[in-house]
Amino acid sequence: MERRQFMAASSAYALSVLALPDLDDITRRTAAARTGSASVSVGHGEVAAVRQMTKVLGDAAAELGGGHARHLVVRYLTEDVAPWLNGSFTEPVGRDLFAAVSQLVHLAGWMAGDEGNQGLAQRYYAHSYRLAAEAGDAELSATALRGMAVQAIDHGHRAAAVRLSEECVRHARNLDDPRALAYYKTTLANAAAFDGDRRTATSALAAAQTAIERSPATPGESWAGHYSAGRWAHESGMILARLGDLDAAEDHLHHALDIHGLDRRRTRAIVLADLGQIHLQRDDIGAAVATWHDFLDCADGIRSVKVHDAVQEMRARLDRLGGIAGIDELSERAALLNTVLR
Repeated sequence: MERRQFMAASSAYALSVLALPDLDDITRRTAAARTGSASVSVGHGEVAAVRQMTKVLGDAAAELGGGHARHLVVRYLTEDVAPWLNGSFTEPVGRDLFAAVSQLVHLAGWMAGDEGNQGLAQRYYAHSYRLAAEAGDAELSATALRGMAVQAIDHGHRAAAVRLSEECVRHARNLDDPRALAYYKTTLANAAAFDGDRRTATSALAAAQTAIERSPATPGESWAGHYSAGRWAHESGMILARLGDLDAAEDHLHHALDIHGLDRRRTRAIVLADLGQIHLQRDDIGAAVATWHDFLDCADGIRSVKVHDAVQEMRARLDRLGGIAGIDELSERAALLNTVLR
């Protein structure tokens, strides 16, 4: 992805891309209720419907990957939700509606990115940010920025990743949900580690650990409430690996898998793939092979560019390990799965 294309995501976007009203129109409609014979009347029921659909579709994507059912999200957004955004409602309902739609648009962005369409994902994240800002929801604004920061990390844009993650943390500075604070601080730690700033990375990671350790066992209503101790353990493990501490990285990934379980199949597959890489870096080839077999068991049927890329990277590593027991069988399994995932 070109740098110019990526950086455009942080500037203002026209909401007409998703057939949503322009920002000035949103401002007018949140300031007061709008009436008219052509308007659809929107209330709390419609807002609840958007949130419920986002949860159901998001749960499916988290389990099976963003490549599953993204068209359903887009169709629901454009055919059902867009008329509500152009409807009539009170200011409180309008703000709740824009917050709920920001979540739905963010899900569409995450699914597009996980399917491999990074440019489209950027545009969705930018729309999500605009809607969240108009709704006055700092957490949703921070989450949209986090999505773009992770994209920047994944595609090699170090300065943009740091700037976006810093803005993400700034937006979240007054939130009181420990899971949300851990979510955004870990993003900053990841960007700083990628940029070679060890001090900022370790400081942000320590702050994230403090937050996640005081988070309640049961997530609340927060949009970032899905960020569990298991997910934090995985992310922090990979940050520690980037910083060169492979022992701690391995411990964190085992902690994510064995203690917290990671019940989402897509997430578990990615953690197993990462753990196999760390075993290999530590020259524990037997553990790497065993872990990668578990990864392939878990990855079957998941439509995710991250899972596909993990298979590709694993195969590249295996090509250099010819002649070692178990490598040929693993390579054959990976080749078969790669054919299915393409």
